[in-house]
Formats: sequence, C-alpha cells, structure tokens
Amino acid sequence: MSKWWRHGTIYQIYPRSFQDSDGDGIGDLRGIRRRIPYLAELGVNAIWLSPIFQSPMADFGYDISDYRAIDPIFGDIADFDRLLEEAHDAGLKLLLDFVPNHTSDQHAWFLESRSSRENPKRDWYIWCDPAPDGGPPNNWISNFGGPAWTLDEATGQYYYHAFLKQQPDLNWRNPELRRAMLDTLRFWLDKGVDGFRVDVIWHLIKDDKFRDNPPNPFYRPGQPDIDRNLQVHSADQEEVHEVIAEMRSVIDSYPERLLIGEIYLPVEKLMTYYGRSGEGVHLPFNFQLIQSPWQADALAKLIDDYEAALPEGGWPNWVLSNHDQPRIAARVGTAQARVATMLLLTLRGTPTLYYGDELAIGKVEIPPERIRDPWAANEPSAAFLRDSSRTPMQWDGSEHAGFSQSEPWLPLSGDWQQRNVDAAAADPDSMLAFTRKLLQLRQEEDILQEGSYSLLVSRGSVLAFERKLEGEIIGVVLNLSAEPTEVDLPPQLAAGTLLIAAQAADAPQELARTVTLAGDQGLVIRAAKEEIRS
Repeated sequence: MSKWWRHGTIYQIYPRSFQDSDGDGIGDLRGIRRRIPYLAELGVNAIWLSPIFQSPMADFGYDISDYRAIDPIFGDIADFDRLLEEAHDAGLKLLLDFVPNHTSDQHAWFLESRSSRENPKRDWYIWCDPAPDGGPPNNWISNFGGPAWTLDEATGQYYYHAFLKQQPDLNWRNPELRRAMLDTLRFWLDKGVDGFRVDVIWHLIKDDKFRDNPPNPFYRPGQPDIDRNLQVHSADQEEVHEVIAEMRSVIDSYPERLLIGEIYLPVEKLMTYYGRSGEGVHLPFNFQLIQSPWQADALAKLIDDYEAALPEGGWPNWVLSNHDQPRIAARVGTAQARVATMLLLTLRGTPTLYYGDELAIGKVEIPPERIRDPWAANEPSAAFLRDSSRTPMQWDGSEHAGFSQSEPWLPLSGDWQQRNVDAAAADPDSMLAFTRKLLQLRQEEDILQEGSYSLLVSRGSVLAFERKLEGEIIGVVLNLSAEPTEVDLPPQLAAGTLLIAAQAADAPQELARTVTLAGDQGLVIRAAKEEIRS
C-alpha cells in the first residue's frame, strides 16, 4: 500500500484567513479553490483544513454543531465537493480537521443530553453530581482558564468542558457515542477525503473516578491557568489508545488514508500514540521545533532524542508553526526563518508547512478592539498566542492584500504591501522562491525523502547533519545566528556541490574544509561520491 505522506509535505490552511470569495472579510472554500494553482506550484502535496463544519463559532469552528454539514460562512457541501475534486485533479491530497473531544453546546446531541437525566443521550457527554459543598466535582481546569465544569441548573449536575463552556466534552467511554463518531469519519472518507488531523486526541478519555489533578510544582504566576495543575487524570489516559486503534481501523479500511493526532506531550509519551504494534495514529504531531530554544545544541539533542525514541516502523514528522502557536518568523526573525524552513524541509520525516510561512509573515500586532480569540477573554495575557498567527494570507499589494474586497476579520501584517505573494513571485531571492526551491529539491531527492539522519556538528551557532541513502549523502549546514561563523566540513561535503543556500547572495564561492558561513545562512550540499567511497 502506498504511503504518500512519507514523501509529501502537508500545508495547513486556516480557512477563515486564506482567501475570501464573497466579500465578507472571512475566507471560504471557494477562495481556497481559487488558490489551488498556487498550492500546486508551491510544491506541497497535501492541504489540511482547520475546521469547516457547522458551528456557532464560539471557538472559530472548534465548537461543532453538525459534523456532516459545512458552515455557511465557508460555503456548502457542494462547494466542498468541488474543492475536493479540484484538489485531487491538481494532484493534492485533502485532509480535514476532526474535533472528536467535544461538540458545541448547540449540537443536537448535547441539547438532548442536557434535556433530562433520563435522556438516552445523557451519557454521550460527561455529567457529574456537585461536590458535597455544591461546587464543581473536582479541581480540573479549562485549557482556556477557569473551572472546567459548568452547572446545569435544570438537571442539577455539572458538565465537563476541557475548553470553553460552549464546548462540552463527549464521553468516549460510551459505545453508542463511539459508533456515531466513527460513522462520521466514514461519511467523509466515503466522499474521498484523504485523512484527518484529530484535535486534542490525547484528551479523549478521562479518569473514570474523576480524581483531582495534583498541583504543578513548577507553576509560576503569569503562566496559563491550565498549568496550575498537572493533567494526570484529565488527559492521556491509557484507555485512549483503544479509542485511537478503533479510529485507525476505520482509516485502514480505506486505501491510502492518513491519521494524524494533535498531541502536546513529552517525547516518551508521544511515542505511545504510534500504538504498541503500529495501530495508533500514523503521525503523532511532533511540536518540538515550536517549543525548543533556537540554539544548535538544543536542536541537535531534541532531534537525536526524537529519532532514538521512535518505535519500530514509526515515521517521524516535524512542525514549525500552526494556528495555536506564534509563527516561526515571529519567534526567530524573518532572516532566520529561512534557516528554519531549510531545517524543516531537510529533516527525516513528514514536514507540515503553515500557510504564510512561505512569506515569512512575522508577528502581527492585534489592537485590543480587534482581538477575536475567546481564550483572551478568559486570560488576557494569552491573547498573543493565537490571533496573531491566524491573520489573512497576503496575496498582493491591492487593498486588503487581495484577501478580500472588505475589511478582513483580523488585521494584516504591518508590511503587507511588500510582504505578499505577488511581490515575492517577482523576486527570485524571496522567501517564497526559496521555499519553492526547497520543496522541489525535496521532491527530486530520494535521500531527503527516505535517507537516514545523523548529526555531524553541533557547536556554537552551527548545526550540521547528513542524510544518507544507498551510499549517497546530502549534508545540511545551518548557522542559527545573525553573526558569521566558521565551520569545518567533512571531506565528502568539502569536495561536494552546493545545491541551495538560504542566503544566495552570501553563499560561499567554493566549498572547502573550512567555510565561513554568513549570518542566517544555511547550505544544502551534495557530497562528492569519490570522497564517500574513500
């Protein structure tokens, strides 16, 4: 069976912010269809859409009221069918965001569930009696701050919500609920979607005794409220792997489909989500590049540790940015973002590229009156986490950057008139041109798709590694600082051929045993075959 995702690059689209087609300031499916030629030319292999299902939009689509309907903001089911067809015609796979941990409080299931304690769907959600003092059943905290329990006055019980109170958690211990959710997967698979990214998959099962979470001894004021306690009992329960195996069984009953899990856990726990015998998700998302200090020694260690921890048959993957985290250019700067993209697209495993990172969009300032993130309403200090990473794609220098004919739902970056696709397409040294070259190189080189990984150098600001396949080697040498530095190359790279440089104007004129790397420079080098043999 083909495993296209081993060789492909996934491109995440936040649909509200990619392309508006109807002038309401919000992106939609017809807008994405319009940009399929751009995506094909970019050189990615699959697009993953953040949620597009019917929703009251309390959490911008992560509160679903109907899993089988498209929200009118984005279009309708016919628009989706056309998008899927045109994506496939262009050679692109299409992945959907499956949000199975919770629904909207407006979902028909929850309206039934809360109608009475005797309703057949009562147990489809998590209900508990109050504590002896009448308060919440335990000390669990919402990921968006504050209590994770809301009292339903009519029935006298609390329902659990790991996020907003408008997002009640489903009870995955209920077999009828499980069957209904797995049938939802089949509905979209039957349409031809190529797989799913599963939201907060490690949350699906909770402790059946609802015990208090222990306090976090490392919590410091200023951290998000959720960090006050360790989520020992409210997430990452052993029984979740049984649920995931059932999902995987559904996925495997369709050819060439992919299952990805969103999992923010330490590496040793992350690896358990591959399953004991490979029956877990194909790709447990690896967010270490997002969370690590941008230092050569730290990156070298995390890559080595991750590679060493992979179970037999487990395929690696890497992520630099997403809709919940600051963009890579916001974290390391626009120049260093080139080096980061070179790292992402040359490491062993499947990379995920976030929309707009090919332009190096940085941190976008969001005025207080334009903040939309519901997390910010609960925890104002967390407002920077999400809105500034979800701003509209910048297509050209016209009004609203070609994204919409009206004011976009979130602001553009301050430099949008210069940092847009049209301007970048006219510049052969732009971040966009550089990303396209890297993606093309990755597609052309089997070594970058299937070759082994081994660290060469981790010293000062230099990180260097090699990819090797059937005796051929490609080396990657990165300067993670803005200052020039010297690096000693192994003989096979010193006598090799430079394939691509992060900063073409500052690329070395010729390779040698000792090379001076300019600041923010990265090199991809094909090793000389005679040196490899010697």
